[in-house]
Amino acid sequence: MAWNPDVYEKFKNERYQPFYDLVKLVHVKEGVNVIDLGCGTGELTAKLAEALPESNVLGIDSSAEMLEKAKSFGHRHLEFKQRTIEQVISEGSKYDLVFSNAALQWVDDHEVVFPQVISLLQEKGQVAIQIPSNHDHLTHRFIRELASESPYREALNSWIRPLTVLKIEDYGKLFFENGLKEICVFEKIYPHILQNADALYEWTSGTALIPYMEKLPEDLAQQFKEEYVSRLRKAFPESPVFYPFKRILMSGTLT
Repeated sequence: MAWNPDVYEKFKNERYQPFYDLVKLVHVKEGVNVIDLGCGTGELTAKLAEALPESNVLGIDSSAEMLEKAKSFGHRHLEFKQRTIEQVISEGSKYDLVFSNAALQWVDDHEVVFPQVISLLQEKGQVAIQIPSNHDHLTHRFIRELASESPYREALNSWIRPLTVLKIEDYGKLFFENGLKEICVFEKIYPHILQNADALYEWTSGTALIPYMEKLPEDLAQQFKEEYVSRLRKAFPESPVFYPFKRILMSGTLT
């Protein structure tokens, strides 16, 4: 997908809050090998590297646009490469910490992928993952509803982005079944106070809307956007708007 770093970072403070909670779950050690799956603009990967002294940190992302931003954060112990998560899994290198903040929700089949991610761990290594779990919120439901209606359904060949995120108990079970100990899995609401319904659109335009906008022809993409904003304005006429963003945070250690 063609990510726009400027749009994504418009709500930088809100998007970064879960990262800091995820870092709190990390066992701080010196001189470990770390991979950040889905490093984005690299700013948070740099903060992760700061928290792990003398460690070698690799940030990977599939987006050239994001990695262009990340270049400025690189140094002797921190590098960035253009890779998909699937490529990293197939390469099979081992790490002391596999870290991923708001990226694995874009990968399908978590029942298959999460064991593969865990397989990247060295003995006594740790996995720390955060993913959004807001797919049942109206901002996301409106997108799926519109995509299932004419003329968008025909233009998309009935495609709707699959719901990939599991329940927290499912992730806990996956961690247990794949040899992890010290398992911690929880869901947390991050209250975001946005100016109005248009701000809700701006939020989703940097993430959830991207695959639909890419697949629709330009005229229908504009029409889709206008209808989507109209539904948001009807559902959220108030100002400001309270947006309860749910996230799942999880960690476990291979012992």
